[in-house]
Amino acid sequence: MEALSIMLNHYHNDHIMFSALLTILITLLLVSVMKLYISKSQTVYLVNFSCLKPPDYCRVPIAGFLEHIRLFDFLDEDSVDFMSKIVSFSGQGNETYYPPSLFYIPPVPTDREAMEEVHMVLFPVFEDLLSKTNLEPRDIDVIIVNCSGFCPEPSLSSIIINKYKMREDVKSYTLTGMGCSASAIAVDMAKNILNTRRNSNAVVLSTEILSTGWYQGREKEKLIINCMFRMGSAAVLLSNKKALKNNSKYKLLFSLRTQTASDDKAYYSAMREEDSEGFTGVTVKKESLQAFAEAVRSHLVILGSSILPLVEKLRYALCVLRKCMIDKSTEIYVPDFKSVVQHFCFPTTGKPMLRKVGKELKLGEGDLEASLMTLHRFGNQSSSSLWYVLAYMEAKENVKKGDKVWQLGLGSGYKCISLLWECVGPIVGEAQTGPWADCISRYPVVPSSSM
Repeated sequence: MEALSIMLNHYHNDHIMFSALLTILITLLLVSVMKLYISKSQTVYLVNFSCLKPPDYCRVPIAGFLEHIRLFDFLDEDSVDFMSKIVSFSGQGNETYYPPSLFYIPPVPTDREAMEEVHMVLFPVFEDLLSKTNLEPRDIDVIIVNCSGFCPEPSLSSIIINKYKMREDVKSYTLTGMGCSASAIAVDMAKNILNTRRNSNAVVLSTEILSTGWYQGREKEKLIINCMFRMGSAAVLLSNKKALKNNSKYKLLFSLRTQTASDDKAYYSAMREEDSEGFTGVTVKKESLQAFAEAVRSHLVILGSSILPLVEKLRYALCVLRKCMIDKSTEIYVPDFKSVVQHFCFPTTGKPMLRKVGKELKLGEGDLEASLMTLHRFGNQSSSSLWYVLAYMEAKENVKKGDKVWQLGLGSGYKCISLLWECVGPIVGEAQTGPWADCISRYPVVPSSSM
C-alpha cells in the first residue's frame, strides 16, 4: 500500500507539473499568436503623400534676393556681404520660394501675413492629398500638424478641422519647436496612435511659416535663417486599414527617436562664423558640428543594432572590442547601411550638415543626390523637405518594389529620428505629377561654385 501511495503521489505530482507546463506552453503560444495578429493588423502604411509646388510669383532668384536685401535700411554693408556669401555658397538654386510677406521692403512679419501663408501652404497640399487618395475630410481619424515657429490660437490643426468641417471626434495635435525633425516625429507619433486605433486614417501636415520668422537685425547667426529657409509643405496619409494596403506606396518597418538635449554642448550649439569646415567663405562653429556628429553617431549605433544584418553588427562589435582592449588607435568600423537601405532621405538643412551625415555613413554622391538636388531646387524647407527628397526619388523612378527607404530627421537640441520604409508597390508616373513635374528632366544639375 505504501508503495502504491508513493506511485500515486509521483503520478499526481508529475501530472500537476505536466498540466502546469502545458498551460504555460499554451499561454505562450496564444500570446505569440496574439502578438503576431496584432502586429499584422496594426501595420502602418504610407498610402500617399503630396508636396506643395508654390506659385511662380513666389520665386526668389539669388540675384533678386541680393538686390532685395541691399534695400533694407536695417542692414549695413557687412551684413549684406555676409548674407551674400551664405546664399551664394548654400547649395540653393534660382527657383526657391518665399511667401509674399517677405517681398515687401522691409518685410512684413505679422501674424496676419503668417495666417495668410498658413492658408497658402496647408490648404492646397491637403486638398491634393485627398484628391490623390479619393478620401473625404470626414474619413480622417487623426490629424497632426507640425510647424516650429508659428503657433497661433486656435491651433493649426483646429484651423484645418474648421476649414474642412472634419468630424467632431477627430483626434488633433499640433507640434511646435521641433525644427527639421518634426515631420518624421509626427509620423512616429501617428504610428503610436494608430497602434491604439484599429481601422483608422491619420494625416500629417508639415510646414514652416516664414512670415513671422524674418530677423530684422545684424547678428550673423540669426541672419543665416533669413538666407536658408524657404517656402514648402507636405501632406502624408498613413493608415492601418487593410482595405488600403494594396493602394499604398510603403509600409513602416521601423522607427527610432533619440535626443541629446541633456548635453549642454548639443543643446546650446548653433551655427556661427568661426574657423571650421562648412560654407566656402562662411564657416560653421566647430562645437556645433562636433555635437551634431556625436548625436548622429549615437543614433546610428542604436539604429544599426536594430536593422543591420548580423555580420555588420559583429564587425562593429569586434572593432570596438579591439579599440578598447588591444589598440586604442583602431579606427571604428562604420557599418554598411547600404546592405539594408537602398535610398536615403536627409533634411535639406544645408551642405555642411548633408556632407557631415554622408561622411559619417560613408555614402557616395549618388546617395546624397536627392537631398542635394532638393536643396538646390527648393532650399531648406525644414521638416517638409524629407518628402520633397522622396518625391525626387519617385520622379526619377528609382524606388522599386521591395526597396528600403530611410528618412532621417534632424532637429536642434539635437533630436534624431529615423523612419525605415519598405516599398510595397510599383512607383510609376510620378515624373508627370508633384513638385518636380516641370523640372525633373533637368536634374541632377552639374555642381558649380554655388553648389
